Amino acid sequence: MRIELITTGSELLLGFTVNRHLDYVGRQLAALGLRLARHTTVADDRAEMTAVVRDAIARSDLILITGGLGPTSDDFTRDVVAELLGRPLVRDESVVAAIQERFRRRGLTMPDQVMVQALVPTGARVLPNANGTAPGLLLHEAGKTIVLLPGPPRELHPMFAQQVRPLLAGRAGFQCRVLRTTGLPESIVEQKVEPVVRGVEVGYCARPGEVDVRLIGTDVTAAEQRVREVLGDFIYGTGEERLEEIVVTMLTRAGRTVATAESCTGGQIAHRLTNVSGSSAVLLAGWVTYSNAAKMRDLGVREETLRAHGAVSEPVAREMADGARQRAGTDYALSATGIAGPTGGTPDKPVGLVYLGLATPTGTQVQRHQVAFDRETFKWYVSQCALDWLRRELLGKNAGGRLGQPAPPVTAQRPVAGRGGPTAPQGPR
Repeated sequence: MRIELITTGSELLLGFTVNRHLDYVGRQLAALGLRLARHTTVADDRAEMTAVVRDAIARSDLILITGGLGPTSDDFTRDVVAELLGRPLVRDESVVAAIQERFRRRGLTMPDQVMVQALVPTGARVLPNANGTAPGLLLHEAGKTIVLLPGPPRELHPMFAQQVRPLLAGRAGFQCRVLRTTGLPESIVEQKVEPVVRGVEVGYCARPGEVDVRLIGTDVTAAEQRVREVLGDFIYGTGEERLEEIVVTMLTRAGRTVATAESCTGGQIAHRLTNVSGSSAVLLAGWVTYSNAAKMRDLGVREETLRAHGAVSEPVAREMADGARQRAGTDYALSATGIAGPTGGTPDKPVGLVYLGLATPTGTQVQRHQVAFDRETFKWYVSQCALDWLRRELLGKNAGGRLGQPAPPVTAQRPVAGRGGPTAPQGPR
């Protein structure tokens, strides 16, 4: 089956909006053993869209079109498809009722123009939209299937998962397995995987702090087993599982709790954990202590420790983790203090330096990392290191250092002017 995706919207081509649909739809199809043959992004130009959709219908079996189903003047996807198929638009009363009910529940006055979304091509099946007013549409024409979905990801993603995926079940042409790893660079992952995998297509997708290994073939079971053997605990999940989901699941199953004490990450560790449903049972508290005063007041970091070693140091990371664990009454606590940059570094404490702390029932450890990322990526990567450290602790296989590498010895740092004292100016961390 040849599948084509058309994403619509001038904002995508102008770079004002990130096109998340290709990534999402591609992964969803791959999980079903299907793959896209072509993807096109088209501007809000009726003539251009007509040409793109006409060509797609001519060459593909399944055409997925996203966006252009709203009530404004640049939303004309349904009109284009209806015209190409020769199907007049008709008012669907079930859509009318759904739109009216949505406005009633929210206590809003309904503009007349919104009802244009209730016009559907004759013979189309309506796909209800629980998160918006524009329904999806499913049409069959001369052996071809055309699916229209709204553009906002919060609407499209659940509609695809709940209403489109079931239509495609059982049409797999291959198996696709994604193994998610953390702690090794892409080159080392490939070095370990390539010698043991034969007869399947292997691909790699690297992001800061993790690498996905993708296996594609008619039967990938044996290849997956061999990859698991060589990568071991560097594999944290499969498919679309996220590291924070794995950590929350492990904490829940173990009946354990955690707290966070963050400076340079600005709450990123806690943010990722709270993105997981059910995390309230395991994440009891979190602090963002960006200043020295907050570290002392909220976490009990000692003034003499800050004066002697500075905020970005092994002793401070240790006291932050200890303070968070004691105050929250948790089994574990993670801490992070570092220099995110691009300013604030010194020869002794350069930009990218970070200390992580992990307080456990049996003691507290600290890792030292030196990384080179922009500020946003730095925060993500450090949170990845912290979450994986906790994962390994829960596995009982604490690596005790940088992801995939032994930790360098931590030595006391001498105070740095302007950063060591509790009342010193606080640079970016």
